[in-house]
Amino acid sequence: MAREPLLRLENLSTHYISAQGTRVVRAVDEVSLSLNAGETLGIVGESGSGKSTLALTMLRVLPPAAHIVGGRILFEGEDLVAKSDADMREIRGKRIAMILQDPMASLNPLFTIGNQVAEPIQIHEKTPRSASWTRARELLKAVRIPSPETRVRQYPHEMSGGMRQRIVGAIGISCQPRLLIADEPTTSLDLTIQAQYLNLLRELQRAHGLALIFITHNLGIVAKMCDQLAVMYAGRVVESGSVSRIFNAPAHPYTRALLGSIPHMGDPQHRLTAIAGQPPDLAALPRGCSFAPRCPQAVDRCRIEAPPAFSIGEGRVARCWLAREVNTDRTTLAGAV
Repeated sequence: MAREPLLRLENLSTHYISAQGTRVVRAVDEVSLSLNAGETLGIVGESGSGKSTLALTMLRVLPPAAHIVGGRILFEGEDLVAKSDADMREIRGKRIAMILQDPMASLNPLFTIGNQVAEPIQIHEKTPRSASWTRARELLKAVRIPSPETRVRQYPHEMSGGMRQRIVGAIGISCQPRLLIADEPTTSLDLTIQAQYLNLLRELQRAHGLALIFITHNLGIVAKMCDQLAVMYAGRVVESGSVSRIFNAPAHPYTRALLGSIPHMGDPQHRLTAIAGQPPDLAALPRGCSFAPRCPQAVDRCRIEAPPAFSIGEGRVARCWLAREVNTDRTTLAGAV
């Protein structure tokens, strides 16, 4: 009997709507995904593809102009879209936590590190101040912050970028959430600290059994960290499935183009491929497939009719007319890559 996913998104749509209602930006458009407990889902795509808005939608911390206009967010069987603001305050930090790209967007410069790590423990677990500070020191030690007894009394500006990122990670796991969303958490880190941070996230995941959503531009990180992958373009998931199957035989031309842009260090003859053109304006999407103006394989149908999400077997889904045509011939699909 198949287990119920920890998280399931069903046709989720979030639009930014101008005050006059004359401009609608389809930042997230009919996204459907699922994630099991203990697994890692990678979400990739160019800037402006809707990755961060999708994460903010799941937590329901959208800016005033953004509105969830359709779909469901089923977390542990409960629809978060239907939850009240008070209910969501109980869920955020306790059951679902998030690590932002810029740690200084999460850390308050006016409060000590100890206050900020201990705060969610005091709020969600009703722990006394002394016990929560003890737990804060333990969390700083768990994320390898040196001299945690001293660091808890210092302020964010007294820490390096790598230390601030680890502190945000400590806040994220402070209440042992079931789901942790990491929105490009390694962007500001150098390569050495980045590798250490990724290993730390993996260790924390194993230790706490949490599910992880990893939003990134780096496909190398996806290969290292993730079990499942969702590729976003123009607010939609254009391909999803297991990392190994997508990397070995991508079904969508956009996915192939992203993989083709990865340098092959051992192959001096390999040439990087560039994706022609620019991502579309989400307030004025082209007719048909949004990727068609940049796709070298586009045909007339692609420019007229937007493809639905086709199931192509083995738990994979792709929004591409080509994917449907080769669905009956897996050898053709693999050979086309």
